[in-house]
Amino acid sequence: MTPSTTRHLLRIGVQLRQQHTTYQSYADAVRRAEDLGVDTIWNWDHFFPLTGDPQGSNFEGWTLLTAMATLTQRAEIGCLVTCNSYRNPTLLADMAKTVDHISNGRLILGIGAGWFERDYQAYGYEFGTAGSRLDSLEKGLERIKYHWEVCAPKPIRSPIPILLGGGGEKVTLRLVAQYATISNTFGDPPTLAHKMQVLDNWCTKVGRNPHEIERSISLPRSVSLSQLDAYLQAGATHIIAEVDTPWNFDFLRTLVRWRNERSSLF
Repeated sequence: MTPSTTRHLLRIGVQLRQQHTTYQSYADAVRRAEDLGVDTIWNWDHFFPLTGDPQGSNFEGWTLLTAMATLTQRAEIGCLVTCNSYRNPTLLADMAKTVDHISNGRLILGIGAGWFERDYQAYGYEFGTAGSRLDSLEKGLERIKYHWEVCAPKPIRSPIPILLGGGGEKVTLRLVAQYATISNTFGDPPTLAHKMQVLDNWCTKVGRNPHEIERSISLPRSVSLSQLDAYLQAGATHIIAEVDTPWNFDFLRTLVRWRNERSSLF
C-alpha cells in the first residue's frame, strides 16, 4: 500500500446515473444501494443522457441530491461531478450548505471543470477552452470555500468535503492538492499509480500533507477482483462503480463483500 493512502478506510461508492429512468425507479435504486451497505451514493451533473437515446429522459443533479438526502440515512451523497461553469460559485456554496443540512452532514461537494459541450450549448453557457474552464474552477473553489467561512448558518460538516474530479497533471491535480479532500480519477491501475505520484508531488510543492487526501477511482465497466486489488496497491481506497437502469446491483454486492474482506488491511 502506498504511504499516501494508509490513513483512509476502504470505501465503496456507486454512481446511479439518472438517465432513461423515472423518479420513482431512481428513488428505489437509491434506497436499495444504501441497504446494500455502500458508503457513498452519487448522481451526475449532465442535462442530457450520455448513452442511449440522446433525447431521452434525464433529471437535474442538484435538485435530485436534495431528494437523495431525504431518501438515505447513513451513506454520504454527492454529484460526480458538478460542473463549475453551470452555477454561480457562491450560489453553489449555498446549495451545498443547504443539502449538507438536509442530509445532517452527509454531503460531499463533487466538482470539476466541465467537458460536455452539448450541455453548454443547449443551456447558453460559454464553453471556452479547457484552460479557461480550469481558471474558472480555481476561482470558483476560492469563492466556495470563502462563502462557507462567512455564511449563516455554517455547514454542519465544516468545511464540507470537496471531491475534485480529473487527472490533468499540470493544473487539475495541483487544484486537488490545494483545495480538495478527495481526488477522483479514471484509468487502469498503472495510470492511477502515476497520477497519485503526481498528486503527491504537487502536495509537496504547495505544502499539503498528501495523507489528508482520499484517493478515489471511477471504475471501468468490466473489472475483475484481481484488478480491484491492483487498484488498492496503486493507492485507491474509495472505489466507485457506475450503475444504470434497470439497476443491476450484482457487481455492487461483490464490491461490498470485497470491501468487507479487505477492510482488515486498513
